[in-house]
Amino acid sequence: MSLSLTSPHDDDILTLAVPALAGLAADPLVSLIDTAFVGQLGSVALGALGVNTSIFSMTFVVFNFLAYGTTPRVGRAVGNDNRAEAGRAVVRALVLAGLCGILALIALQLLARPILVLMGASNDLMAPALNYLRIRALAGPAVLLITASHGAFRGYQDTRTPMLVTIGFNIVNASLDPILIFVLDWGVAGAAAATAIAQWLGALVFLGLLLGTRRDELGVELMWPSLRSLVPFLKVGRDLLLRTGSLVGSMTLATAVAARVGVTAVAAHQVAHQLWLFLALVVDALAVAAQALVSKHLGANDPETARAVSDRLFQWGFAVGVVLGLAFFLLRPVLPHFFTDDPDTVAALLDVYLFVALLQPLNGLVFVGDGIYMGAEAFPYLAKAMIGTALVAAAVLGLVLPMGWGLTGVWWGIATLMGGRLLTLAVPYGRRSLFPNEAA
Repeated sequence: MSLSLTSPHDDDILTLAVPALAGLAADPLVSLIDTAFVGQLGSVALGALGVNTSIFSMTFVVFNFLAYGTTPRVGRAVGNDNRAEAGRAVVRALVLAGLCGILALIALQLLARPILVLMGASNDLMAPALNYLRIRALAGPAVLLITASHGAFRGYQDTRTPMLVTIGFNIVNASLDPILIFVLDWGVAGAAAATAIAQWLGALVFLGLLLGTRRDELGVELMWPSLRSLVPFLKVGRDLLLRTGSLVGSMTLATAVAARVGVTAVAAHQVAHQLWLFLALVVDALAVAAQALVSKHLGANDPETARAVSDRLFQWGFAVGVVLGLAFFLLRPVLPHFFTDDPDTVAALLDVYLFVALLQPLNGLVFVGDGIYMGAEAFPYLAKAMIGTALVAAAVLGLVLPMGWGLTGVWWGIATLMGGRLLTLAVPYGRRSLFPNEAA
């Protein structure tokens, strides 16, 4: 891998990554606006929103294969100049998204109360949380159609269109919040309705583009797919569920261990983890570019260019990680105080602050590597590698309490997780066995 300040692939990378970053940032920013509006209703309404946010995050992460599985299939077809196959992949993804969305909607409606009980919703929270969940669940099919549409456009090497649609319907959400919550006095139900309306609007715009105004350009033919043609997507879903479940399980275990260290420790860990997730958003944009570009070049039967683009993406990931880590470190004197004024929590956060900063370059390599492997459709390997790495990290986290390592030990467990992920990504890539027919 040669190092240089410029590369002929930089334009392609930035053309995809910059709009992808704007699109990725839109949802969490509007979620913050939702939280700000609902927070004015009091702690009960805010608690109901918080419980539901966790439920929907866990529910729909199961279906992220609708994006990750669609991008490489469309990208390969585009690289092979086979628009008809790209169009068929889009229709399969949208049909599967609609079916899964209906099932998710039914499940959430029927199991709403037991799910909230399982999440620990108290009697005070139950009524507003139940109301919010049942209204928000009505947008289940819309959310999955949006997810599949993102994957489709990324495969077409277009992240600008999803960015514009995402920003648009999130602006609608933010505009409807004060009207429905305060003017019409719907309270927390108004927040749910605003989100559901905005998401359905976004889904309809995506469908209008893919199946209407841009259908001929994209090669989409309105033909119902066979059940057999949906099986590959379901296999990707299985692999990604195992991968994502192992990852989320590891981070959940880290939080659980921090909670057992003490109240101050878990409060500091929550701040550190949220900062970690926010920084990951930037590198995720490069991972999106990796999925799209690698799949396109492999579809064109050009593994050498796929390798060259991947090498450059790794360089970008490392460089962005270094910049993020340095910026985060320089903000050390002031940033913790934006989140808490409790001196003990600030002190605990500063104990692990360096972990968050130093791990950023490693994160950049790992997230980009994930995108490259997804572009190569190496989903079974990602699942197996993540399970093995998660078990090692869990072993480290299991020693934190008996060994008295405190919150620092929790972050050593997270560092183990990220180090293991990089190692498992580096071995096949270094052996040049990731891309088919690649010359050593």
